[in-house]
Amino acid sequence: MFSREHILSAFSAAVPIMLGYVAIGLPCGILGNTIGLNPLQVALLSILLYSGAGQFMIPNMFLAGSSVAAITASASLVNTRQMLYAASFAPQCAASPRWLAALFAASVTDESYGVNTARFAEGNWSVDRALMVNLFSQSSWTISNIVGCAVGAAVDIPVPIAAFAMTAIFICLLVTQKFTSANIVAMIVAMLGVYLCKALGLTGPAILIGAVAGVVCALAFSALFPRRPVTASAPGTDPVGGDLGRPSSSGDSSPDEGGERR
Repeated sequence: MFSREHILSAFSAAVPIMLGYVAIGLPCGILGNTIGLNPLQVALLSILLYSGAGQFMIPNMFLAGSSVAAITASASLVNTRQMLYAASFAPQCAASPRWLAALFAASVTDESYGVNTARFAEGNWSVDRALMVNLFSQSSWTISNIVGCAVGAAVDIPVPIAAFAMTAIFICLLVTQKFTSANIVAMIVAMLGVYLCKALGLTGPAILIGAVAGVVCALAFSALFPRRPVTASAPGTDPVGGDLGRPSSSGDSSPDEGGERR
């Protein structure tokens, strides 16, 4: 456990995540500076909260004049998915010490979840290596936020430019989703919900209301119109054409003069 080989393999797996976190961690730190956070506060937020979407959401909602309750509820809702990520690793953590499993579960994010899931599926992967992937990724995120906060204090960067990074994150999350009917319903309803809330003057809870409305409508759509399972065609049948379901015939299967099939 935590051998040199494990550390190197975990670092190699975490490098793509770490590089990606630099690109979005810098503008996140800049946004933190715009609401008056210093580098120490940004570091603590990155360590204790450690949520890209949540940490972008907090400054944006603060600048929009949202209440503390609305900010807390929105950030909590966005982060609920991480509990499901952690729970899905329960079989892999069954034989690990509780402190190791708890620390691993508390540091799972979207990107590290994908990397560790793939490594566990390939085999020859352990919880300590998965934890180090999480910690390497979190270190990159924290350092990038601190540097961004320092840059924001030294250079006057327009807030809309830094704030667009959050929009870019959600665009990336959107285009990587499977465009099923339920996902399309969730996307359309969420956008309409946010637009209508802002049109009615409900700027603060607009994101929260839109997200909840999108999820609820997508679940209702899935319940009303369940996806029909695709059944495989039986061997020797033609799934396309007028003779659907009939055994295909060929010259080799015709009877010979003795009545027997060749």
